[in-house]
Amino acid sequence: MQTGKGTDILDAANSEKREEIVGLLKKAYWMELETVMNYVTNSVNPDGVRAQEIIESLEEDIQEELGHAQQFANRIKELYGVVPGSLDFQAEQSYLQPPEHQTDIVHVIKGVIEAESGAIEHYNKIIEATDGVDWVTQDMVIAILHDEQGHRRLFEGFLREYEAEGRA
Repeated sequence: MQTGKGTDILDAANSEKREEIVGLLKKAYWMELETVMNYVTNSVNPDGVRAQEIIESLEEDIQEELGHAQQFANRIKELYGVVPGSLDFQAEQSYLQPPEHQTDIVHVIKGVIEAESGAIEHYNKIIEATDGVDWVTQDMVIAILHDEQGHRRLFEGFLREYEAEGRA
């Protein structure tokens, strides 16, 4: 495990920083899995003609978010961490719970924007924490951050359309 220089994130000398990064990655892992659960819910429950585009976008995002969770899990393992099991899960995304009325598409759109914004904020923290010490994790998270920004931008466009029509 020791490379001789003591600068690699996998070196014993970096165990404290590595544990910090693993903790951040575990949070990201749970965020992605919770998002997958809620995107499945919100891609099935909505009713109405106007809901179809939102449903289709969420269905696409489910696979991407699941892929992100898998990337985080793999990186946790690579950093000598243990990927947590379901008993460690604590739900946090109250804003992505199904709306009272299944035709309330604006509720779903706003929930997605909030979820993506939370992911973007957390991933920026990981990027800062890994700067100069863990380029591999940083590079992976930058790519995932790009995906999340694209998701948020798409749903912000949906919201603007609903607002322009007086539906939001």
